[in-house]
Amino acid sequence: MEDFVLIADDDPALLKLVLTVVEGEGFIPATAKDGKEAYAALKSGANILAAIIDINMPYIDGNDLVKFMKRDERFAKIPVLIMTADRDPRASSKALASGAVAFLPKPFTNAQLRTALRTLVGKRASSG
Repeated sequence: MEDFVLIADDDPALLKLVLTVVEGEGFIPATAKDGKEAYAALKSGANILAAIIDINMPYIDGNDLVKFMKRDERFAKIPVLIMTADRDPRASSKALASGAVAFLPKPFTNAQLRTALRTLVGKRASSG
């Protein structure tokens, strides 16, 4: 079974940027343009290795999506990186409190994203 990295962001340009980095690292991206699509991707049965999720999305925001993932045993071990352009200083603590393992403020560089992705995948490998 192939391993996917779920990418959820309602900004098409950022979604494409993250997709390019994920593919460049040798992973297969599964993209979603809002929280509802991300939820459907999770429930599709695809083997999701890690998730990169924006906080501010239509239908279901990133923090709520992560909380859902952590409550469902099928998705609880998927490490999540939350990203946001929100300048609220509490955004990172809220993201981590919801169950994310990493937080990346926008804008970020490709190198920062690559490092965060490797960290995510490493956490999945070490958690079983």
